[in-house]
Amino acid sequence: MSGSEVQKPPPLAKALYRARQGDSPCAACDVRHLAVCSALEESDLNELEAILHHTQLSAGDTLFDEGEPSTNVYNLTTGCLKLYKLLPDGRRQVTGFLFAGDFVGLANRDEYIYSAEAVSAITLCRFEKRKLDQLMHDHINFERRLLGMARFELAEAQDQILMLGRKTAMERISSFILMLSERAKRRGDPDNPVGLPMSRNDIGDYLGLTTETVSRTITRLRKSGTISLDTDHKVIINDREALVEIAEGY
Repeated sequence: MSGSEVQKPPPLAKALYRARQGDSPCAACDVRHLAVCSALEESDLNELEAILHHTQLSAGDTLFDEGEPSTNVYNLTTGCLKLYKLLPDGRRQVTGFLFAGDFVGLANRDEYIYSAEAVSAITLCRFEKRKLDQLMHDHINFERRLLGMARFELAEAQDQILMLGRKTAMERISSFILMLSERAKRRGDPDNPVGLPMSRNDIGDYLGLTTETVSRTITRLRKSGTISLDTDHKVIINDREALVEIAEGY
């Protein structure tokens, strides 16, 4: 490397590198444009930094359990988190998967209405709810951004109701892969191959299918050539048009 060249920092060190250049940690965050804090001007980020705490969990760790006092809310910055509810007989319904930029704990309740568990190693920004409420009061754009995220969460819940109520197993799996692809694209990540960090059991509990049905359906899609399976928890979409047609019931 010549003396005039500047070596770029590795991807995992980008935020720390930018922070050393004078940016605040929040301004240097790689997912700020996706997260609720994108509503704040850089000059206001110091107020956000004053109330946040960084949290890290390993795969399988619980962030909170259904019924616990909902004193904190969280912004996911890396990894994948699953939300679920348990029925009285022990059965589980996974209600959603969250990725970098997603917010968790928005429900206006005194207790968490679902449990949250790390699918992979994750990092989060934790905020005390009462302090975040004050920040929303002081910055109307922040409150509007949270409202927009809540509306998106509602739209996804309606899509899931459609999948559970009307679609076949093949349609559900195809829709699920396309949903993850679209969400990756919105985050600025590659939309193909599609990351699939969750287990077949998790997918089944989200789509209302048995683990065996999930595996058989994915195998059918693979044998038809519509998708391929990567070794690194990824699905390669070979024929997106065919996958869309299956998802829409054509």
